[in-house]
Amino acid sequence: MLQASSDRLAQDLGVLARDIGVRLAGTPRERAAADYVIDRARATGADVWDEPFPMRARVVAKEQLEVRVGGSWRPFPCSLFSNTPGTDGAWESAGIATLTPTDYQRDDLGHLRGKAVIHLGCHIASRDAYRRLMKAGPAFLLMVDTRYPGATALADGMFPEYTVAIGAVPTLNVAYQDAWSWIAQGATEARCRVVGGMSAATSQNVVIDLPGTDLAHEILYASAHHDTQAASPGADDNASGVVGVIELARLLQGRTRRRTVRLMSFGAEEQLSVGSAIYVRRHRDEVSRQGRFMYNLDSFGSHLGWLQLYINAHQDFELALRPYFRAADVYYQTITKVVPYADHFPFVAAGLAGVFHYRANCDAGRFFHHRPDDDLSRVSASLIARDVSVVATWIDEMSRIDALPFTPGIPEAQRPDVASCWEDLFGGWNAAQM
Repeated sequence: MLQASSDRLAQDLGVLARDIGVRLAGTPRERAAADYVIDRARATGADVWDEPFPMRARVVAKEQLEVRVGGSWRPFPCSLFSNTPGTDGAWESAGIATLTPTDYQRDDLGHLRGKAVIHLGCHIASRDAYRRLMKAGPAFLLMVDTRYPGATALADGMFPEYTVAIGAVPTLNVAYQDAWSWIAQGATEARCRVVGGMSAATSQNVVIDLPGTDLAHEILYASAHHDTQAASPGADDNASGVVGVIELARLLQGRTRRRTVRLMSFGAEEQLSVGSAIYVRRHRDEVSRQGRFMYNLDSFGSHLGWLQLYINAHQDFELALRPYFRAADVYYQTITKVVPYADHFPFVAAGLAGVFHYRANCDAGRFFHHRPDDDLSRVSASLIARDVSVVATWIDEMSRIDALPFTPGIPEAQRPDVASCWEDLFGGWNAAQM
């Protein structure tokens, strides 16, 4: 089995999560992370390039939230959603209303007009639900991530295809426990002030090409993303994946292979896989005709937890993969539902078998999800090395054998969900580029 180096991985993690730190899409720090990947990959002798693309960066100088509790205004932490506007530095005040998942059953959401809406759930259920919400005309949204009932305001974003097509109002993430206290204490009014918002910018995808020989037209993809959410150094999400990709390049570059291996680090994943979707749209013929699978590494370094593989492929794909993990005494939970919130998904939409390699540490996912404490204390270089060793060995073998031991493509039963998510969340194949 190929052996990844935990020492090298720890060094790379330190550069990304400590030295560079928060790597918001479209900012100089995201560019610095991409340049680090390019530099480390070129040091292996691989052919490396980047592919810039236009997007909108979250550029916020100040964000404030105050809630009237017991007759006085009290400040609370908040985080502006990406792809939503600020307030041009002015205070916006409104009476408080709540919106739960069951409230979308109402025929009319007009009671939300002009309100500060406490929205339970960080994701909107569908494009139609978001359209109804925006039509109701709220003053601003206070999003509560019900997966993590903690005291920290997380960071997140609105789907860019939604806001481009439908519009947006200032949208702030708030801590679950804060929202609980507002309701428990009978809060009646909220006000917010945001200096900044979204600005035209450029992100980038980094491509590391390891050409094959006689079957070079067949491409095996593996990936991660180098951007982070606001205020998060992203040691696990997703420096763990980026250092994994760099290590894959180190392990695979000097080996003879028949199929091409293409490793990628995507930008702007935290805005809903913008970089990977752009890559697939730009290279759709290559991906659909030459691609054989996409293996995506994202957030798998947590000290305590269990491995989950989200697999969108025929059953024989997982059966072909499983022995490599068992040989390393590594076990995982197989999940076959369609999950559009990671960089494998645009490749799945193009018809490729896809894997999302993830390590959960609580039933909601990871307790430090999109938080400032996703730092180096949260990740284990030795665990990352263990998983990367298995993935490298499997990709190496798949690149060398005569015939791939699995049925290509996506099972018929999964295709309707894939098509629905691609159309609703990503705008389909004809979505306008930002």
